[in-house]
Amino acid sequence: MKQFFRSLLAKYMLIILTAIFIVQIAYLVIAFFMVKIDHHIENSNNKSPEVVEANWHRAANSIEKDINKNIFSLFDNWKEKYPEATMFWIDQNGVLSEKVNVKRQFPNKWDSSYTAKFMKESYANDPFTVIAFVGKDNFHGFVVIQIPRKTFNPPMVKVNEKYGTMLSIVMLAIIILFIAISFIFFRGIRKRLLHLQGAMTIRDVDQLPIEIDLKKKDEIGQLEQTFNQMVIELRESKQREKKEEQLRRELIANLSHDLRTPLTKIRAQTYTISKEKLSQEGINAVKGLEKSVLNIDHLIENLMSYTLLMASKYNFDPLEVDVVRQVRECIASWYPVFEKEGFTIDVELQSFNNHQWHVDPIWLERILDNLFQNVLRHAKDGLFIKVKTVSTTQYDAIFITDHGRGMNNQSNEKGAGIGLSIVDLMIKNMDLEWDIQSTIDGTTITIMNNNKIRT
Repeated sequence: MKQFFRSLLAKYMLIILTAIFIVQIAYLVIAFFMVKIDHHIENSNNKSPEVVEANWHRAANSIEKDINKNIFSLFDNWKEKYPEATMFWIDQNGVLSEKVNVKRQFPNKWDSSYTAKFMKESYANDPFTVIAFVGKDNFHGFVVIQIPRKTFNPPMVKVNEKYGTMLSIVMLAIIILFIAISFIFFRGIRKRLLHLQGAMTIRDVDQLPIEIDLKKKDEIGQLEQTFNQMVIELRESKQREKKEEQLRRELIANLSHDLRTPLTKIRAQTYTISKEKLSQEGINAVKGLEKSVLNIDHLIENLMSYTLLMASKYNFDPLEVDVVRQVRECIASWYPVFEKEGFTIDVELQSFNNHQWHVDPIWLERILDNLFQNVLRHAKDGLFIKVKTVSTTQYDAIFITDHGRGMNNQSNEKGAGIGLSIVDLMIKNMDLEWDIQSTIDGTTITIMNNNKIRT
């Protein structure tokens, strides 16, 4: 139950109930106000037209003596009851003798024709008109009273006419108050949700979201708590992953080191066997064994290098290097190897506008060795390699092209993937860029000076 009262649902229900309570209070106040006004109007003697007509006739017929004085008294009394009423007296001679609150221009002398016309015009019109003879013998003329028909409206209609605007403003104010409270409530919810969304996009130094402060224990607070728990679990998982990665790297490094000892013995024993007198088949077997040992040694070296690079423990010493010269020296060292395998070698080395690259010469040599080794092992079918340099206004680049069957085709040699991974890591760490374009007609690898591209 305590958790329910902390929820957003309970808070919004409280807003609804408060609004209903305010509306009910306002309704009771208005009802009380209406009853008071209705009671006041009922006490003001504003009777129905029929009652007014009967009372007017009764009052006029009761006048027998002192006609002028009594008529004046009659008008005065009725003026108190109906302040907006118009009253006048036409005596026995047809003369307009007495009048109260008369705004219309009447003739001083009334004949039978004008009297009939007046009665016809006044019948069932506004204002409500009553014509009554003075005295019982009808010898003293007649008196007329005209009352605006709105005087006989029901009390509620009169209240609405007089106070309707104010009541509408009060009800509108209540509605606006409810809308304002609801707006503030939902704006607070939206603000907290946006804060949570922002926390999901912000990353700490470990590239994980940061925890957020818990302020309330409602549904959003529970969501924030769950989010914090998720961040804690992710951080713990990442720490475990780091430890496992560290153990894996140490295992690979130790395994690579341990494999070199028996591999050295195998190489020595192979060399000893090659000195013996062997048949041609034995000589071929020894050569195959030597080649396999070299491949295993190369794979172990790549595995060790990749592990050190991933752990950021591979020695990196960048210098200002004459790149064209280093490429020339590297291809020169590989020239006999490609020539022995029957490759056609095409070298086009042009000087760069800025021949100095800020790179590690050992890393650059390792990159070129891996790429040349990749061509030698996987592009033998094409028997072609081309190395050239290109300098443009946008970049300086080294191109290595072969006529192999492309990287999408299967090769009889294995293990090239880790070699290219080492190339990728080294190139990125030296702030260079590279690109591979491979088809069934060959592969072109481009190494570009990234700093020149950015300028």
